[in-house]
Amino acid sequence: MNALAEHWQTWFAEMQGPDGHWRLLLMVFPYFLLLEVPLNLLVLLGTLRWFVRQRSVVPVLTPWHPRVSIIITCYSEGKDVELTLRSLIEQTYPGVIEIIPVIDGASANTLTTETVRRYKRTQRLPGNRLLRPIAKWQRGGRVSSLNTGLSFSQGEIVINVDGDTSFDNDMVTHMVAHFRDPAVPAVAGSLRVRNAAQSLVARIQALEYLLSIHMSKIGLAEWNLVNNVSGAFGAFRRSFLEQIGGWDTHTAEDLDLTLRIKSYFRRYGLRIPFEPRAIGHTDAPATWKGFLHQRLRWDGDLFFIYARKHRHAFNPQLVGWPNFLMLLVSGLFFQLMLPLIIVGYSVVGLLILPTTAFVFFSLLIYGLYLVMASALYLAMLLMVSERPRQDLRLAWILPVYPLAMYLLRCWSVVALLNELLRRGHEESSMAPWWVLKRARRF
Repeated sequence: MNALAEHWQTWFAEMQGPDGHWRLLLMVFPYFLLLEVPLNLLVLLGTLRWFVRQRSVVPVLTPWHPRVSIIITCYSEGKDVELTLRSLIEQTYPGVIEIIPVIDGASANTLTTETVRRYKRTQRLPGNRLLRPIAKWQRGGRVSSLNTGLSFSQGEIVINVDGDTSFDNDMVTHMVAHFRDPAVPAVAGSLRVRNAAQSLVARIQALEYLLSIHMSKIGLAEWNLVNNVSGAFGAFRRSFLEQIGGWDTHTAEDLDLTLRIKSYFRRYGLRIPFEPRAIGHTDAPATWKGFLHQRLRWDGDLFFIYARKHRHAFNPQLVGWPNFLMLLVSGLFFQLMLPLIIVGYSVVGLLILPTTAFVFFSLLIYGLYLVMASALYLAMLLMVSERPRQDLRLAWILPVYPLAMYLLRCWSVVALLNELLRRGHEESSMAPWWVLKRARRF
């Protein structure tokens, strides 16, 4: 270790010498990484703007409490679905909430089915809470469950949630408030990892959710640039949802629906807000195997949606120039191209650079990402977090967070190749194979 440090110091001293070894730094430094700095600044400025605006907001009291339908997609949650039902029934929203758990493949999913039925049979519900379970005996997939729930629902506002997600009791109130603006067709809710203490990988995801979902979407929403309404937790205006045909088949139905909504942005002057006070709590994969399997599907779906199914969405005449540029930068570059560039740079650097130079650049890049992550984390604690003591427990994850995100970028390359070469989205667990195979091919 001391020999490596001595070699590094010698090489660094030579770089500053008259031989001009600084040229090596100028030649091989990965400047593409600096493109993430403006995006993070955009998020920080948006968050600051949100923070200042919240300090001066005057609460609006209104008698408008539209009927809300909450569609719960259930598959294999078992007894965990009871926690979801309880958190929705105990909402403080004064209007009517219609709760529709849709059990997919109920003939095989008997534990979830019996849990929902027993809860309906044994619980005395308030007069403004309706529980209407739907048992889909033949499994049709997530999209089938959502559209089934939509067809049986009657609410003016439709909220879709996962069967293993629970919520703060003021969630519906905060989500519905945005729909007073007729230009809002959808609202994105926030998600937290509730099993963060279970393992290291769960803690890493808890920090990722805080920075990439909670913090990032607050900043992007201030510029009307929300990139996705999560499939685990989102709200929609029923009339608009029916106008565009509900959810579509294949996979990544949340990003698919978001892009279809954005196709009307410029035409109707729409916007998608993000509501950080509407909090959902979900379980993240607690093992590396489960985590990598989940991201194999997520990152592969990104390629399918952006490069195959929704290429037409990259049109400023549809989504407007701000969202067009964000789709190019965030969708195409950061999510599809950057992982390939990072892996390529790492391999070439390992092959052609001296060991000490490679270590130096690696530490330099690590430091850059650590500074950006720390700035976002500090801003989140000071301006955003509604649970600062809980979030402060994740501070020790910050030093390993850049390395985890680097490894995740490398894994994204595997996911992209899996989708490109094997059409991985057709192997999704979100729907049975016969549903995905009969869908239109892109």
